[in-house]
Amino acid sequence: MPASLGTSEQLRDPNYMPPVLPAAALGIQHVLAMFASNVAVAVIVASAAGLGPGSAREAAGLPEMTYLIQVSMLFAGIATLLQSLGAGPVGARLPIVHGTSFAFIPIMVPLVAGKGVEAMAVLTGGVLAGGLFHVALGAVIGRIRFAFPPLVSGTVVLMIGLTLLPVGIQYAAGGSALAGTPGYGGWRSWSMALVVIAVTLVFSFAGRGVWSLAAVLIGLIAGWLYALALGQVSFAPVAQAGWLAAPVPLRFGVEFQIAAIIGFCLMAMVSAVETVGDVSGVTKAGADRLPTDREVAGVTYGNGFATLLAGAFGGLPSTSFSQNVGLIAITGVMSRYVTALGALFLVLCGLVPKAGAVVASLPIEVLGGAVMVMFGLVCAAGIRLLGDVAWSRRNMTILGLALSVGLGLQQEPAALQQLPELARVLLSTGLVPAAAIAITLNLALPERG
Repeated sequence: MPASLGTSEQLRDPNYMPPVLPAAALGIQHVLAMFASNVAVAVIVASAAGLGPGSAREAAGLPEMTYLIQVSMLFAGIATLLQSLGAGPVGARLPIVHGTSFAFIPIMVPLVAGKGVEAMAVLTGGVLAGGLFHVALGAVIGRIRFAFPPLVSGTVVLMIGLTLLPVGIQYAAGGSALAGTPGYGGWRSWSMALVVIAVTLVFSFAGRGVWSLAAVLIGLIAGWLYALALGQVSFAPVAQAGWLAAPVPLRFGVEFQIAAIIGFCLMAMVSAVETVGDVSGVTKAGADRLPTDREVAGVTYGNGFATLLAGAFGGLPSTSFSQNVGLIAITGVMSRYVTALGALFLVLCGLVPKAGAVVASLPIEVLGGAVMVMFGLVCAAGIRLLGDVAWSRRNMTILGLALSVGLGLQQEPAALQQLPELARVLLSTGLVPAAAIAITLNLALPERG
């Protein structure tokens, strides 16, 4: 870091405010590192529900995907401000960057798949319930962390990644074979996805600084330009979108279904533990210390309130982003005001529907190339967590059984057809049974000497 930013002692202080211009540049760098991951979830959920470009809702002047992207940016910014600046007991008051959580996709997609905008009310009910449960976890998170050692958290993260991998392949191939997508699996679809992957790899490993950190975003832009040259990009959503708009309270309505509530609350526990890992990474990388009890509780409260706030406007669950932890380690700048400045940029983007419409114009194949990379990294993150596990027969059994049951039920949901609907919905996600098995067996099976 240039000396003009401050002394090494100042840069390790979360309460230090660097000069505004370099601090703003560092804040934008944080946004570039997380931007693609943040908006991808909204595109995936909207596409699963049949609300993407070309849908009847869009033809009627109701671009729901654009709205979901808009609120994803807006509430990522608000959540980052909450974590960075704090409000009473809420927020870590550390450089924590928030975005929309990938972890909930295996829960959200089955709830909305092919069901249209009506299913979004059920999703909103789940988000609100999960956010409220997450807030409650803030009071006890320090006392239940023992139940989520690397064996459990690594198994769950790996299962999230494995569950998502088919989504990336389907998108890269053109959407869904089951939906009768014309040209599914053709060279045109795969070429768009491969351009994104190739450019992402080049910038990840040959780029330096922000070019490397924003590799996925640059790959998406390159893929979009290639798709534009092929005539696969429609600017209709951009033309229809306005320049300025506020989010709408309960945009999709709200409906509370027990399956959604249970699923979101279970994943809120996983998200809380992941966030504790992120805040530990921030304090270790930036200040060479572990987080305080107040910081752990504050970051958990912040996760919950951010999710509640997003859900109140039809948005999706919020969580801290691990890629920004790595950015702090690279820059050595621990200032929470840096991430707060980046959050203001996200809020501004979230208030401009045209920005969301530009993202919505990405062909599904282009997004597929990006999420293939991102979902693969989710799997790698789970494997890295499992690298800290001592591989005894007990631990191998827990991992093997969790993956066997979770992946097996996710790939063969017909095996559950004799069960009540609630059980079918929860167990067919794969993630819920895998997490339940890992947590329960880790607590129940004794360690042997």
